[in-house]
Amino acid sequence: MASSIGLSRFLETETPPVSLALDPLNVDALIAEITSDLNDTSDAPDLDALLTRAKDALAFDLADARLYSLIGEIKYRQGEKDQAYEAFNQALKLSKTEIHALQRSISHAVETGDLSKAVGEIDILLRRWPEQFSAVVKGIPTILSNPDGYQAVLTAIKAEAPWRASLFFSLSNTPEGLDFANRLLLDLTVSPRPPNSSELNRVISGYIRQKKYDAAYRLFLFSLTDDERKLGGYIFNSTFEPVSRGKPFAWQVSDQSGLEITFAASQNAVEGEGGATVRFLNTPVKNTALQQYIALPPGSYKISLIASARNLKSPKELFWSMRCIDPAGEIGRLSIPEGTYNRQELSQDFSVGPAACPLQLLRLQTAAIAESWRFRYVGTLIMHKLSIERLPS
Repeated sequence: MASSIGLSRFLETETPPVSLALDPLNVDALIAEITSDLNDTSDAPDLDALLTRAKDALAFDLADARLYSLIGEIKYRQGEKDQAYEAFNQALKLSKTEIHALQRSISHAVETGDLSKAVGEIDILLRRWPEQFSAVVKGIPTILSNPDGYQAVLTAIKAEAPWRASLFFSLSNTPEGLDFANRLLLDLTVSPRPPNSSELNRVISGYIRQKKYDAAYRLFLFSLTDDERKLGGYIFNSTFEPVSRGKPFAWQVSDQSGLEITFAASQNAVEGEGGATVRFLNTPVKNTALQQYIALPPGSYKISLIASARNLKSPKELFWSMRCIDPAGEIGRLSIPEGTYNRQELSQDFSVGPAACPLQLLRLQTAAIAESWRFRYVGTLIMHKLSIERLPS
């Protein structure tokens, strides 16, 4: 007998019918078999027979929430919704994390407008089963569009619900979701858990993907601290202070072989060394990994750079490029000379036309098309200040 029970336990997941044949009282195997029958799309299950088997199993284990959840699902499919939800509720009384009962209860709460309950159960579900976020995400916009639902979600993420990051990731992918995400970020500002840089960057980038450039820029400005606001201008942080990097409208520095980029605070730097230092490592360089989105209205402008260099060799042009994002196209270029020099001032005029160009990208780059070892970049470039000023019309 003991060996049959042991073998039944071993087989209950892979082959429930064999497991049940060895031990008819193996509830885990019975649950696995009934679940498999309910999930079988190739053959309609005999719901009455499955219901009888599930109810009979309660005689051996009245406290198994999974059995009540199965009974609830069978009743649900039979169209007996009231009895189904009674069974789901009983399952949740026995185990508040019973996954299927939770999912059905959440859907029912959304349908009936009991959104505070829905959010509470979503929180329970995702704390225990974080991979289930995709199963509930479709109901989130409905919840957020209701004042009670919105407040329930806000309260949960203020309390650092572990699904907070997943929520902002999901909301940032749709126009409707972005508006909710933006509102949540604003309301979180005055909470003990204000928006973090990842949440802000995700929503700002979402606005850019949706071509809502004004909204993206407004959110960026809103996200700045009092000290960061002092670095504002057409180019944010024009002196390359080592603060607030990574946001789309601040300096973005990505990993790039063939060069190193460091920022040094002007007030703490050795004379003449403050700003962004780019060290080229005697290798080909196709991209330089330093860029920033800017939002210039139509007009005429001048871009100016104060730079120093030591033994700088650029086999292909090294330059700052100003490009329209939509429609794509270069609107200006500021070339950086080779050689050794100290605090040289460079400038170039350019214009943003009256046609649609609401967002621009400012990028340091090379004219290299391919990473050929014939074109190796060597030396050091120090950019003390990069600024844009509007010219009189």
